[in-house]
Amino acid sequence: MIPEDLRYTAEHEWVVGAEGGTVRVGITQFAQDALGDIVFVQLPDPGVVVGAGDSLGEIESTKSVSEIYAPVSGTVAARNEALGDSPEVINSDPYGAGWLVEIVPADPAALDGLLTAAAYRELTES
Repeated sequence: MIPEDLRYTAEHEWVVGAEGGTVRVGITQFAQDALGDIVFVQLPDPGVVVGAGDSLGEIESTKSVSEIYAPVSGTVAARNEALGDSPEVINSDPYGAGWLVEIVPADPAALDGLLTAAAYRELTES
């Protein structure tokens, strides 16, 4: 399942515009499937400035530890505090309650440079 209304990165993050000019970021169904059971998430504090491609934190699963990368440059506006107690929500609802952070993008047009659903589907099927 690859929602059509989101943008994607080659590192398997999804991005969607949120309220107040922020973008919400999470990992895709493909990524959480590859990781397996997620047991811990480390996310940046609100106010942290990130560049596109910078590490945002880590997701630890029973299989491995994976970096999370910023899909756009900007300032972290919020992190999903619920994941501290329930990181497994990423496995059950990666496109909803399992979101990771919200970022105020330095350039809102940067989203246009991310992959469309069709391009991401092609990436994951190849």
